[in-house]
Amino acid sequence: MNRQVTQVTDISKHKHNGLSEEQFLAAYDANQYERPSVTVDMLLFTVMDQLQHNYRKLPEKTLQLLLIQRGEHPFLGQWALPGGFVGIDESLEEAARRELKTETNVDRIYMEQLYTWGDVARDPRMRVISCAYMALVDHDSLEVQAGDDAADAQWFELGYSVAQETRTNQPDGYRWEQDIDITLKHGDIHLSAKVKVTEILKGKTIEVKREVLESQGIAFDHAKIIVYGIERLRSKIEYTDIAFHLMPALFTLSELQQVYEIILGKELLAAAFRRKIAELVEETNEYRKAAGHRPSKLYRFKPRSRFM
Repeated sequence: MNRQVTQVTDISKHKHNGLSEEQFLAAYDANQYERPSVTVDMLLFTVMDQLQHNYRKLPEKTLQLLLIQRGEHPFLGQWALPGGFVGIDESLEEAARRELKTETNVDRIYMEQLYTWGDVARDPRMRVISCAYMALVDHDSLEVQAGDDAADAQWFELGYSVAQETRTNQPDGYRWEQDIDITLKHGDIHLSAKVKVTEILKGKTIEVKREVLESQGIAFDHAKIIVYGIERLRSKIEYTDIAFHLMPALFTLSELQQVYEIILGKELLAAAFRRKIAELVEETNEYRKAAGHRPSKLYRFKPRSRFM
């Protein structure tokens, strides 16, 4: 019986220019390249009820975004996404959780990476690359409180609309431009921005560019991060169960439908919506009673196995 012997090679003993890997690392000069700083920025979305004076109507819901007011230069006094610099001995996710806790008092929530932003002049201090994270949360379970270098932390009602849209066909593709208006309101504080999103198809290659055209009260390039976050949120709500992070333990189907509508920015047919989410919810034996309304059956989220 022949036995095949597998030889394991120690690659650390290989040499290049007469040096082993150990010798190369011992002599390596990390200062031969300029090193950018790395930050994390977090988009925390929630849905809140608007104040309703007519008790016979269901309260309207609004999409809200958590912002902090900067207590230091640059952009002193302006509003920004929670975030900060990544420490040399921590991972991106560790930095994101630390900054979120110290600036807003929010902790123990599920976040996922959104995108990495690396425009050369995005920060006036130095070359800064930022990794953005996104989360959907039930605001009733959080106690927001400003801390660290944040002068304030508040939920802002978020508005998103397409101000202008053009599409130009080209021989090998197309050029599609959108001017997006966003507004952020909290009490007497009104923030706004206009972001141009340009999508260019050439053959089989798609290039997307985002540019902040105007920004009133929103620090850095955070307006375009917010626009991209909304785009991603609208995409993910169509094929994942992410919307249930915004819901309390028990809810009515009408409340759930309102959440989908406020995120997607359009009305949905009740019958079609209920068919769509049928496998994601289960009935309970509980009802919600409210003045001026018939009792409404309450539902809960029914997780699906990832192995199904």
